[in-house]
Amino acid sequence: MTLKNKKILIIIGGGIAAYKSLDLIRLLRKNDVQVKTILTKSGGEFVTPLSLSTLTKSKTFENMFDAETEAEIDHISLSRWADIILVVPTTANFMSKLSIGKAEDLATTVLLAADKDILLVPAMNVRMWLHKATQSNLKILQEFGYLFIGPEKGEMACGEFGEGKMSSPRQIFAYLKNYFDKKNIVKGKNLKALVTAGPTREYIDPIRYISNESSGKQGYEIAVALNKLGIKTTLITGPSKISFPKSIKVKKIISADEMLNEVKKTLPVDLAVCTAAVTDFKPAEKSKNKIKKDKLNFKTISFVKNYDILDFLSKNNRNRPKIVAGFSAETKNVIKNSTLKMKNKNCDIMFANDVSKKDIGFNSDFNKVSVIDQKGNIKVIQKNKKSFIANKIAQILLDKLIDDRNIN
Repeated sequence: MTLKNKKILIIIGGGIAAYKSLDLIRLLRKNDVQVKTILTKSGGEFVTPLSLSTLTKSKTFENMFDAETEAEIDHISLSRWADIILVVPTTANFMSKLSIGKAEDLATTVLLAADKDILLVPAMNVRMWLHKATQSNLKILQEFGYLFIGPEKGEMACGEFGEGKMSSPRQIFAYLKNYFDKKNIVKGKNLKALVTAGPTREYIDPIRYISNESSGKQGYEIAVALNKLGIKTTLITGPSKISFPKSIKVKKIISADEMLNEVKKTLPVDLAVCTAAVTDFKPAEKSKNKIKKDKLNFKTISFVKNYDILDFLSKNNRNRPKIVAGFSAETKNVIKNSTLKMKNKNCDIMFANDVSKKDIGFNSDFNKVSVIDQKGNIKVIQKNKKSFIANKIAQILLDKLIDDRNIN
């Protein structure tokens, strides 16, 4: 697959690395990519509008209010035109502006109004990159959904060595090719996924039930992230206070039996992600009426095991998804227990998290996840917002799905 006829909007930021944007544009144009550019005021100190226009064969945009084109409302029309937007280079100052949603010129206004993915290409002194303020802004922007390539380690224009060097035009080109290849694969294959999320409730009587602390947040975010990648996703969720976007098909259930039935109805799919904290046991019989306190004796209530939905998806049905992923909520021996669970249930990948920690456990907006595969590889996604974790997980699952389908 190629980048032919793709439309890329490049915003040129300030910094000596801005000259590399010219090489990038030349490389893109050589591969029949349509390119438009926005030159920031500080970027104009390093490259000229004439250079950009000559290479792109298109007008270079600079001002927020341009009498010649403002009838088109540039900050809207430019982002709608593009398939992806790049900021090359992205300075520490530019990252700071984006992290607080500043819209003071054409470049920042376009980004705030954008409905496309935005790829930031950082370039700055190593100390600036490692500064706590920049790293804090990096986390915020990742949570917002901005994509990043680099920075690389190397010698910089200032003479210092370290992380902060801008990725080369060829590295950026390779990233873009991979980005569009994946989008084309998803678009052409009509991929489908189901995600289970939230708790289940097993009623003892009409008033009392057995459940757990799961909020469904992580599963919800994964469903959103998969949907954004172009995978048609169905979310099967237990009781939750979360509001769901209309773009995702949502099936609401109460009990584990109801969840299993909805899972069966949703098959076949290419991918199943089981994040739900399904209640392990249910009463053998549910009382039709409220059990009075003086007659309530938990010792006399018989419990039976609920059907294991992850086990069913992995082993016991002829419509097994290509990829089955499980979540393992543990309080000790997290990696050991999660690896054993993955092997026993025959799922392809396991996402393990430590729910004993209040800052990343149930009901928290944050998580930290260890990714374990059948080959014994372990990758840790460090503590971050669940939305950020979900984007990482969705990309891992898409990569694995593409590999397992042998799609070239």
